[in-house]
Amino acid sequence: MVSNAGQPSDAVNLSDEDRHSIEQLKGAHDRLRNELGKIIVGQSDVIEHLLVAIFAQGHCLLEGVPGLAKTLMVSSLARALALDFARIQFTPDLMPSDITGTEVIQDDRASGERTFRFLQGPIFRNIVLADEINRTPPKTQAALLEAMQERQVTIGGTRHKLPGPFFVLATQNPIEQEGTYTLPEAQQDRFMFKIFVDYPSYDEEFLIAESTTADRDVTLEPVLGGEEILRLQRLVRRVPVSPYVIHYALRLVRATRVQGESDSAFVKENVAWGAGPRGVQYLLLGAKARAMLDGRYFVTIDDVRSVARPVLRHRVITNFNAESRGINSDRVIDQLVTDVPERSSGDEIAPQLATALA
Repeated sequence: MVSNAGQPSDAVNLSDEDRHSIEQLKGAHDRLRNELGKIIVGQSDVIEHLLVAIFAQGHCLLEGVPGLAKTLMVSSLARALALDFARIQFTPDLMPSDITGTEVIQDDRASGERTFRFLQGPIFRNIVLADEINRTPPKTQAALLEAMQERQVTIGGTRHKLPGPFFVLATQNPIEQEGTYTLPEAQQDRFMFKIFVDYPSYDEEFLIAESTTADRDVTLEPVLGGEEILRLQRLVRRVPVSPYVIHYALRLVRATRVQGESDSAFVKENVAWGAGPRGVQYLLLGAKARAMLDGRYFVTIDDVRSVARPVLRHRVITNFNAESRGINSDRVIDQLVTDVPERSSGDEIAPQLATALA
């Protein structure tokens, strides 16, 4: 049974402890926003999407011009979450071992023998900022993306697990493309969100100018720790989703596929390739995390819509016709959010698929 709000009847399967944890997370979410507000002016949507991605165990691709406090935002988030932070500046001469680490020969003074010892690279942190990821060759990009997917690195035949929680935020500069190596669509698909960082408003920029040019010392108080975050990440996957909401997410993603069943003339005219199954998975996980941050035990269609842009914008590839008319993937997604109905006559015929995806 599903109510008009989209609340599934199996929400009662959550224990009292789980419900208490979700209520605690809502309070922690409010405190996190307040702590970050001490340093970061504006960028409310960006911060919200970063928090959703962290609790959904996803990685983010952040795009914006230089000087918009992307590094400060991520480092401040790490401090507020009491997590280890590392920043890697990607350059054309960066090697995979500069990220993952390497084995060195070490002399044992007692026995005189030589042994290999693994020196961890900067990837062995909870939050890793991969600054300007498109400035390093594909071989080094692949080393980072493999670690993101497998959450481990293999050196000399030995696997080394990365610490948990583990979150990668990669940045791209959209205005300088000379000497860069564009991430292929298949590699971009490993990022849960692609987030655009825009210029601040006039009032926000006034506050930035006033606060950053004064003698001001700000201390951030830790709100959550690593173990609490891991527990809440596991809880996100246990938040129930009604078949009603899952069917909507499926229709939204499948409507982006020109080669599939999309009946949208707008999509057929402007889209070259649509989103794959990861799009559905990340829509639902992002919606679950958003519901938890809001203190709710269930997911609504509005939760899915709120994460549609960051989840799908790098998975919907527009064609030349769209580019010549200034139509980007966000415009396509907005059109589909408007056009795709909340309910369909076929929703009742595939309960097994809905249950499996939940």
